[in-house]
Amino acid sequence: MASSHSALLLGDSAAFTAALRTLVNNPRFSDVTFLVGGEQQEVFAHRCLLSCRCEAFHAMLNQPRETQAPLLLSHVQPEVFLAVIEYLYTNCVTLNNAIALEVLTSSIEYGLNDLRKLCVEFIKDSLTVEQACEALQAAVAYGQMDLQMHCLAFIENCTREVVHTCGFLELSELAMQTILQSDCLAIDEVELIHVVQEWAHVGSAVLGSPVRDVAKGVVSELRLALLSPSELTTLEKENKKDQMIPIEILAEAWKMHALWKGRGTRSCLCHRRHGTLPREHHRHLVPQHK
Repeated sequence: MASSHSALLLGDSAAFTAALRTLVNNPRFSDVTFLVGGEQQEVFAHRCLLSCRCEAFHAMLNQPRETQAPLLLSHVQPEVFLAVIEYLYTNCVTLNNAIALEVLTSSIEYGLNDLRKLCVEFIKDSLTVEQACEALQAAVAYGQMDLQMHCLAFIENCTREVVHTCGFLELSELAMQTILQSDCLAIDEVELIHVVQEWAHVGSAVLGSPVRDVAKGVVSELRLALLSPSELTTLEKENKKDQMIPIEILAEAWKMHALWKGRGTRSCLCHRRHGTLPREHHRHLVPQHK
């Protein structure tokens, strides 16, 4: 008796994908409609496909078939939602710099891990000075460590350009801390202090809070001991205007200068960054940054 034989044979996947692509936002045979964005743009879809491809949509659509009322999604832009729909139908996604970060956000919201990976790779490959901080912000907010490290490395290489972008001024406190903790920033500490001060003033205007309160969580990451005594004196005078830097932090910087011969200077706040300009007292700071 002949033994049975079976095999899974693959057809033309490109043709299959192309056929499914014709159903994207196609009202023909559509059984669910989304009203997307502030203008409530109609997007047509098919329940069975969305449900089997995404647990979040399965839960959203798990209601009687006779319920035909459109589903309102005002928090997402139409082009972003259509990119998600394209991925669900075709397992491919068309991205550009204008929507990639928002598609990443949606992929995390809907639990689409493969789409998340595609977004992360696209963002990493197309990162620009203007978008570096926005991408870092998203990475920090959503715990995307791979993207966070890539963005931080980019910012370290282009620090002086990045700190003058709008994205830098819009960073959260946690994202700003992430940047300031780096030894590899290509910027001198005096300039870094000034751009952090600008960031704090913007935050103060937006939040209606004093500059010192906005900056409270990040000023401790500034390395004031790297400044020369004359620069510290100037900073103290400037600081009287907005009191961004607490007196005790300034006092600690002076203490490090006074104790340069002792172990009091063995602090991470004495580590020179890649962009730190040399000062005479730096030869006494340990350990040296290489």
